[in-house]
Amino acid sequence: MPTYEYIAVNAAKACDHCRAGFEVRQRMSDEPLKNCPQCGNAVQRVISAVGISTRKSTKSLLSDENIKKHGFTRLVKEDEGKYRKI
Repeated sequence: MPTYEYIAVNAAKACDHCRAGFEVRQRMSDEPLKNCPQCGNAVQRVISAVGISTRKSTKSLLSDENIKKHGFTRLVKEDEGKYRKI
């Protein structure tokens, strides 16, 4: 289940819990929370960055061997306006 972040709409009326922001595990099909579970103040869902990791390092993903394996071509700049295929 994804974790959603919420924060108070009006920080002046909020409790410490929703003023600082909190996380809730919910199904994607669940309705977003409208009120703080502790004080009942109005809250809104916050869009935040997603952490994604791969088992391979960036260096190995961009290696010449891996680029060729997936059908891409890598160009290296040799001179002013001149590129060479690798």
